[in-house]
Amino acid sequence: GPNRGGGPNRGGGPNRGGGGRFNRRPRRDQNNNDDRGPELFEKVIYINRSSKVVKGGRRFNFSALVVVGNREGKVGLGFGKAGEVASAIKKGSDNARAEMVSVSLRNDTIPHEVRSIYDGANILLKPACPGTGVIAGKVVRSVLDAAGVSNVLSKSLGSKNAANVAKATLQALRQLQLKKDIYAKRGMEVRTPAAPEAATAEKTEAVN
Repeated sequence: GPNRGGGPNRGGGPNRGGGGRFNRRPRRDQNNNDDRGPELFEKVIYINRSSKVVKGGRRFNFSALVVVGNREGKVGLGFGKAGEVASAIKKGSDNARAEMVSVSLRNDTIPHEVRSIYDGANILLKPACPGTGVIAGKVVRSVLDAAGVSNVLSKSLGSKNAANVAKATLQALRQLQLKKDIYAKRGMEVRTPAAPEAATAEKTEAVN
């Protein structure tokens, strides 16, 4: 008859496969707005699986490193561990939110060159003009994206361990200082840069 093969609903229609994409784990490389706080950019840097032999078989554990930021100068890294992937990611995200720090940016780049070393990972960041983009590896880019850096040059040397690279990148961002902040700490006002001779004389007096 006309309904042979299930008719227009053959295969379960739009809900074929038990809900399809609605049952997948949500992407974590986009803005995430939930009951944990304000809307933030969030990305999973890595997920590792470990197993432990117990009576009756193996028990699996998952660990996740997550970066969170408001893309306006606030960023944090968090590590989470749990028996399920989703729980590990949530713990990492919650920890990252709790550890967010403010970094100094100049428009959409960094105010000056900076280098940071963390447990063998050596990261160099350099300011870049508009249109350059983020010239960096995947891990470094994730941290810079979360912080709000859109134009920067970077170089990664030494350890390629994702956690070390991410922490070195965050450490580098925390070292950034705007000129006005440096002057404020010294109780000075931002003025026209002193002549080289004056700067040399000041340094000599400080040494003496």
